[in-house]
Amino acid sequence: MKLLTSSKNAEKELNLMGIYTSEDLISYLPYKYESFEYCTKKEYELVDKERVVLLGRLVSNPKFIRTPKIDIIKFFFISEEGSFFNVVVYNRPYLTKMLNLEDHFTLVGTYNLEKKELNLINIKKGEIPKEERLKGVYHLPNQIQSSYFSKLMKRTLESMKGLIGNVIPDYLVSKYKLLNHEVALNYIHFPKNEESVKEALRTLKFEECLEYCLKNKIVRKDSKKKVKTDFKDIDTNKINEFIKHLSYKLTKDQIQAVKEIILDMKKDTLMYRLLQGDVGTGKTLVAGISLFGNFLRGMQGVILAPTDSLARQHFASISRLFKDYNINVELLVGSLSNKEKKDLILKIKEGKVDVIVGTHAVFSKDVEYSSLGLVIIDEQHRFGVNQRNLLVSKGNKVDLLLMSATPIPRTLSLSIYGDLDVSSLVSFPSGIRNVKTMVVDESSSKIEGLIDYCLKKNSQVFIVCPKIETSYRTNSLSVKEVYDLFKDKYQNKIGMLHGKLKEDEKIKLIEDFREKRILILVSTSIIELGIDIKGATGMIIYSSNNFGLASLHQLRGRVGRSGNDSFCLLVSKIEEDENIERLKFLETCSDGFEISEEDMRLRGPGDFAGLEQSGFPSFNCLNIVSDFKMFEVARDEVSFIMNNLDNPLFKKYYSKIKDKMNKNHEEIKLFD
Repeated sequence: MKLLTSSKNAEKELNLMGIYTSEDLISYLPYKYESFEYCTKKEYELVDKERVVLLGRLVSNPKFIRTPKIDIIKFFFISEEGSFFNVVVYNRPYLTKMLNLEDHFTLVGTYNLEKKELNLINIKKGEIPKEERLKGVYHLPNQIQSSYFSKLMKRTLESMKGLIGNVIPDYLVSKYKLLNHEVALNYIHFPKNEESVKEALRTLKFEECLEYCLKNKIVRKDSKKKVKTDFKDIDTNKINEFIKHLSYKLTKDQIQAVKEIILDMKKDTLMYRLLQGDVGTGKTLVAGISLFGNFLRGMQGVILAPTDSLARQHFASISRLFKDYNINVELLVGSLSNKEKKDLILKIKEGKVDVIVGTHAVFSKDVEYSSLGLVIIDEQHRFGVNQRNLLVSKGNKVDLLLMSATPIPRTLSLSIYGDLDVSSLVSFPSGIRNVKTMVVDESSSKIEGLIDYCLKKNSQVFIVCPKIETSYRTNSLSVKEVYDLFKDKYQNKIGMLHGKLKEDEKIKLIEDFREKRILILVSTSIIELGIDIKGATGMIIYSSNNFGLASLHQLRGRVGRSGNDSFCLLVSKIEEDENIERLKFLETCSDGFEISEEDMRLRGPGDFAGLEQSGFPSFNCLNIVSDFKMFEVARDEVSFIMNNLDNPLFKKYYSKIKDKMNKNHEEIKLFD
């Protein structure tokens, strides 16, 4: 169903948000709710910066003050509870026309304890009806006002009344006392109260959870169904010879992981395995040996990476690994010229390429493989199920190896991946890594002290910030602000890396950093995605309270890879940060699994991975931490559905999800 908007500009902005249809719109959920319940406190009971909603009237005519820089309106206001407030309004002179002594107003503001005044945020005539006192807040671009979006949502839901059916079998709606899907959507967008939000969320979460678990089960079932009868066997003696000629020893974990993967690849059924381990535990080497095994059986292999720079890094590593063997490794990324792409695609189709390393380009509809046998997806959580299926479908029978640098807490592993086989790397090839970690304040002299120390030793320093530019949503220091902070002192030794740079600019900057032409790299957490700088010994993370523990641990894993003593400073506004103990946990713990468990325990129902979600599937409203029991229930129901597909209701639901998986909305076009 088409969007019910008459504005082309609004439609364009909605499209940029991924909203193309009315169905897309009603599935776009609020990220939080604002309460407009009226405050019953007296003025002296309020705390500084407290948000207040009042119903009352003016007891003085508004006083308008114009200055060269700012317009101010001041008036006295009495609430229905009998409390007096001195109200201040900045830069909204037009409000003087609506403010009078006769009408009642709803006023929203923040209290300034020092000045004993209320800074106005919003004001409207009359009382807010009880059923409208909880409003959803959406992530919206500046071009779309929240009032317009809310009206469009209401109009859309009204136009679809009676047309929105349940998305899961009615039997489950009754069994778990869920809401009908249409009611849940109305409650989530226009709640009557907090209880209606909870009911709606419970319903939408279960729907999403059931679909996710069923998709996992379907993928697993399909992989078991396909039999690799036409694959050559892998000669394990040649694998042993390959490992024997490496210039370094494998860790026990790496040896075990290689055994598990090669044995999976030798089986008749398809492999569906996750390889997880901290940054620096040697996942790329295990992937390389797996590709060698795949080559021995005469099949093509693919490594898919989320960024151009990580793909290039993998390409360099795999090429070095196979330099003494007649194995043709090629790089396929979107930044290649059209001629380079066409030539490479032809070679892949003709079977002249053994290993293809690339980004999204590897599952473009333009790319055909002659004999795809193994797909390895690095940072696998950054790719959707559709994208994985699209790549795997490029071959007739394809083994799948997923890689993640964020160890999954043991209590969540089953919830997220169901019966996916897991190989874990815990130990480091260079032994115990010593990254001394310390929580420091933004004003600490230790920050420049660490930079100077590293530069004196001619080793590199990462400085990480959560955002490229200052955001209205956070008061964190941005990449540009931190770069400006240090550029005068360190001049040509400092560079700035972020996702908005062109690909060739990123590549040059990373290469300059690797070759020590610059020694300080100020960056967003883009460096989390595998930028491997062996000599780096300094990591400084600004606004570290904005990251989850797992993300912070992954970031500090970028230093100390050569075995040298290294340092990580977690920078925070210590006096303002209520969660400072959470950060201090990293001062004493370096085990990725323990850190993930602690992150889960501390953050609980909140956003497990912080502002920079990392390591886990992306859900619309599910939270893998607080909802993990729901995963258990959904998995049981999926097993029941799969065992009773002769039931028309279950068959219909199964077919709907299967069709959804087969519809690849994200067809990637390789050529310009």
